[in-house]
Amino acid sequence: MTQRPPTAETSDGSTDPTVPAIRAEGLTKRFGDAVAVDHLDLSIPQGHVYGFLGPNGAGKTTTMRMLTTLMPPTEGTASIMGTPLTDRSAVTRHIGYLPENAPVYEELTGREQLSYVAYLQDVPDDVAADRIDELLDRLDLTEDAHRPISTYSKGMRQKIGLIQALLHEPSVLFLDEPTSGLDPRAARTVLDVIQELSDDETTVFLSTHILSVVDELADTIGVLHEGRLVAEGAPSDLKHRAETGEERTLEQAFLEVTADHSEEATVEAGR
Repeated sequence: MTQRPPTAETSDGSTDPTVPAIRAEGLTKRFGDAVAVDHLDLSIPQGHVYGFLGPNGAGKTTTMRMLTTLMPPTEGTASIMGTPLTDRSAVTRHIGYLPENAPVYEELTGREQLSYVAYLQDVPDDVAADRIDELLDRLDLTEDAHRPISTYSKGMRQKIGLIQALLHEPSVLFLDEPTSGLDPRAARTVLDVIQELSDDETTVFLSTHILSVVDELADTIGVLHEGRLVAEGAPSDLKHRAETGEERTLEQAFLEVTADHSEEATVEAGR
């Protein structure tokens, strides 16, 4: 009999901080003969920001889609706040997800979109109204909330997507390129919001190509390459070159790690 993982919710309704917010064991996804994610193991504590890096095609979005129950794994198991992915309805109550292109109904106004999402998430009307007002103001969208989303820029849609991911106050937030399309001021606001969420013990799983964002916010960084986790650690650890004691930038560390594993794969393929 498979043992059910411990849940983060205790009998008195409080949260057990020892249960990982995100846990994966051997998580794998294949598309025919192609392996997109290869036996991924993760254990991310509650309240941490986890920076998830990798080249294009490394399997980052596939990983996020599996962890948010949008795509079933081929092998392996995972849980969110102790709840297995197979319990989809319970997992979705724990998580918020902002994909690179936020899902919206273009014919709705920004406020209508957010009210609809709050309804789907069973957020009480009065609570939803207050949260929507607060977040629209925080992300400088109040004056545009009455306009149809079809008139929004990419950055404005991204901010609406972030708000709708936050409306039900999830314990775990998955963000795929959250600053995509944002001007520097708006991007700074989003980064400040992420930091505030982490300070309030929200776990953030952050995938981005902007390494400075990860360097600033992440408690731990994982580097995915060709579907495999090839490096993991605190930003300071990844930037420290153990063999020489030298410090390098996160960009240098990322390029070295992925280049090393590309060379290893080439050697293995030639054998």
